[in-house]
Amino acid sequence: MAKQDVAARIEDLLNEYLTGKELEIYNIEYKKEGKDWKLRVYLDKPIDCDTEYVDINECEEVTRFLSDKLDEEDFIERSYTLEVSSPGLDRELIKPSDFDRFKGREVEVKLYKSIDGRKEFTGTLIGKSAGEVTIDIDERKVGIPADQISKINLAVIF
Repeated sequence: MAKQDVAARIEDLLNEYLTGKELEIYNIEYKKEGKDWKLRVYLDKPIDCDTEYVDINECEEVTRFLSDKLDEEDFIERSYTLEVSSPGLDRELIKPSDFDRFKGREVEVKLYKSIDGRKEFTGTLIGKSAGEVTIDIDERKVGIPADQISKINLAVIF
């Protein structure tokens, strides 16, 4: 079964289960790493949820449900390792809603090609519109073409 098909089936299995649990799917990865296959399911909290972070008990509950369902339906031909987790403190911003949700937060931006001699920027997220991500760096708005961004993550500040 193709990787996209596996992810779509996993999403179908989880959507109904997650209804009413203040959890949503952030991302699903099914890929080969070395000689092993990994099935990773990342859970998130909806925007309107009282808590921002997924806790370990929620991951454990979803792992049990999904493991049982996968054993029952048995549609993945290869052996694999199942991992269920949250996106983490340094989560990558991948959905359009992430850019609204995390406005005002510090982000780290990595580029494919340098702009003004730099391939990495850190600043406060202002937003994303019309193919451009805008961040504030030292009280200066910087627009970065979205197609030049290889990765944008929340910055971890202690």
